Amino acid sequence: MAENRIINCHRGYTAKQNAQKEYTYTPKDGCCKLHVFNWLGDLPTNKVYDLFEVRFKNTHKGFYRNVNGLQLEKGDIIAVEAATGHDIGIVSCSGPLVELQIRHSRIKPDYEFKKIYRKAKPADIDKWQEVIAREHGIMIRSRQIAAELKLDMKIGDVEFQGDGTKAIFYYIADERVDFRELIKVFAEEFRIRIEMRQIGARQEAGLIGGIGVCGRELCCAQWMSEFMSVNTGSARVQELSLNPQKLAGQCSKLKCCLNYEVAVYVDAQKDFPEIKNPLETLDGTFFWQKTDVLKRLMWFSSDPQLPVNLTAVSIDRVKEIIELNRQGKKPDDLADENTVLSATTTDFISSAGEDSITRFDKNEKKPKRHNPKNHRKGNHHHRRHEYRGEHKHNNNPKRSNDAKT
Repeated sequence: MAENRIINCHRGYTAKQNAQKEYTYTPKDGCCKLHVFNWLGDLPTNKVYDLFEVRFKNTHKGFYRNVNGLQLEKGDIIAVEAATGHDIGIVSCSGPLVELQIRHSRIKPDYEFKKIYRKAKPADIDKWQEVIAREHGIMIRSRQIAAELKLDMKIGDVEFQGDGTKAIFYYIADERVDFRELIKVFAEEFRIRIEMRQIGARQEAGLIGGIGVCGRELCCAQWMSEFMSVNTGSARVQELSLNPQKLAGQCSKLKCCLNYEVAVYVDAQKDFPEIKNPLETLDGTFFWQKTDVLKRLMWFSSDPQLPVNLTAVSIDRVKEIIELNRQGKKPDDLADENTVLSATTTDFISSAGEDSITRFDKNEKKPKRHNPKNHRKGNHHHRRHEYRGEHKHNNNPKRSNDAKT
């Protein structure tokens, strides 16, 4: 019997079925963005930690107390306390790192943690897999019901509770939505308890996934579980063009990666001088146009409005000219020789652009065109070949010479 293998990246596990149709579950941290590396796991400690971090689906996770003293390890499938009934989750973190995770989640010290009941039994796992199989179909049907009720909302995902008595519907909406009629229809249609949970456009992009303009998987779908606010100030600091089409991601919001290098640019710009007045030289007056932060160059133009005759000047040279202008002096030239060389030197040359990308393609032979001249010439040679053949077999040289003439 071929091995039946199931990979659930939304919950972070791999299931394998043997010949007896029994499943064995192993954690798969590589494809689950809620994976936590326990970098404190090897430290010796005498303290007993009864708090565990448990993950469920996508970005849903929580902290639970091991009141029964169970021997739990990372990757164990357990049954935990829920508002009604029980839920099934996977242990993602244990030990002293859990306390740091709780502090990072800003949970108050007097918070009452829910309990861990037991390790999941085969019957619990079978029920869990049964309700997981229903999630996609119910999500499609719930979208149809919302459209029939003409509600301005979009349901992005559905997450069932482990015992199948409750489901969380994640939705996105720009305005407030009246769910009273919708919840009644859902309860009659699906026969479960309903919980509506609103998410933002970034969370929805993380649920759906996709490929970004960089060619890699979306950060929100791969590893990001918390989202920071992004504004156009991050683009201005990095001297980026304020083009909404280029700055927006697939969620129609500003790209999260705009915040990745802001600190580097802010630190690099601390040494740049503030240009309040144009630079005065004997050659003329020059106005600041743009800045190359990483190359530590500032570009100046002779026209205050148009970027014409741009000249790259190092920040040290700019500081020197500013100091000379304060003293009422004017240097001979705007840029020194070293600055001009650094501005015109190319740092990187791609070998991919030196040759044509189609150089390895097979050249299809074009069919030869019919040329009437070549056709007549070929017939002439053919007739001459036949004539020479007759001459070869002719025994009368005089007759052959007459025929030749």
